Amino acid sequence: MTSAVFVPSRRSFVAGAASLAALSLAGCATSRRIDILAPSFSDYYLTMYGPLPDEKFPVPAIDPNKLDPEMFRTQVPDPTGERPGTIVVNTSERHLYLVQEGGQAIRYGVGIGREGFAWSGKAAVGRKAVWPTWTPPLEMQERQPETREWANGMPGGLANPLGARAMYIYQGGRDTLYRLHGTLEVWSIGSAVSSGCVRLLFHDIIDLYGRCPVGTPIVVNS
Repeated sequence: MTSAVFVPSRRSFVAGAASLAALSLAGCATSRRIDILAPSFSDYYLTMYGPLPDEKFPVPAIDPNKLDPEMFRTQVPDPTGERPGTIVVNTSERHLYLVQEGGQAIRYGVGIGREGFAWSGKAAVGRKAVWPTWTPPLEMQERQPETREWANGMPGGLANPLGARAMYIYQGGRDTLYRLHGTLEVWSIGSAVSSGCVRLLFHDIIDLYGRCPVGTPIVVNS
């Protein structure tokens, strides 16, 4: 079943943005650490990133205060020019767009590959998995010996690096070893931290997964 997309009202978005702006200004006013009440968010955001108790491994709520508002899932005019149904990753923006009909797109915040691990080009979703097993590539096992513990695969779960869903990126019918996948590391969304994969919040990868069949075209721009 395809997840519903929530489109914020102008009032709810402005209220959240105003609160964040006030917080930023307060931080500029003094060099010492101060404790400020967290800004309030509308039910729209609290529902979008609320707990998901019906998942195989219940997913906890995300604190919107820990996420840059530019990284919230939202509907926007399509900036890509690609045909509807295409996934477009803009690595410089740290955004993923799912192109819709009528000149619109659903925009998701993402984390991307750090320097030396970034990639670009055209590909497609070769397969999909719910609560997938993670097997570290041999190159990763050599770089990070601690991952050898999972050489035969780490079962799905909240601690699994692929998260709640994985969409496997293929080029020319071959697995690139890159993925679109979930993460609970909210701080990493909007950053270049991964080993080349594109990571989304659990809530966002679940939403994207439900909208995109195997064969969905992917365009990654630098």
